[in-house]
Amino acid sequence: MRDLVVTENITLDGVIDTSEGWFNPGDADLSDVLGALEVQREAADAFLVGRQTFEDMRGYWPHQTDDPTGIADYLNAVAKYVVSTTLQDPQWEHSTVLRGLDEVEALKATSGKDIVATGSISLVHSLAAAGLVDEYRLFVYPVVIGKGERLFPDATTPATLQLVESQPFRSGVTLLRYRT
Repeated sequence: MRDLVVTENITLDGVIDTSEGWFNPGDADLSDVLGALEVQREAADAFLVGRQTFEDMRGYWPHQTDDPTGIADYLNAVAKYVVSTTLQDPQWEHSTVLRGLDEVEALKATSGKDIVATGSISLVHSLAAAGLVDEYRLFVYPVVIGKGERLFPDATTPATLQLVESQPFRSGVTLLRYRT
């Protein structure tokens, strides 16, 4: 069985939605953060997102021809899975539409590397509620936004997570890895 890993950029106050503007630690050097993301990409062979995040990424990443981060090459080559009941033709190479969480569970049961979900707030909330998340990889940015969508919006379901890694970066960002 494969691990389903939720990777999110998150503020100190738990916000993962960037609709209030992208959060970053100013002009800090993020090269070590990009290095950690590269290691995570190498451990995954499936990318899972909801329809809105998928459409946003599909409109941007395939058109990036000179991306020094390697993200464009990875996203264009990796097997992408979009959970949607409305999307018919994904129109992005190596993309498959999944119609619900039962198909996500079936994907987890196949052999392979990690399945990584990122962004996709509604999907991540559904995955967590269904008990499908095996690990959270949180890149915690040293900012407080005060409002916006949170990773754990109501925290009504108690959860005990086990910290398996804490990695600080030069920029003040910290990677926290938790197993469920």
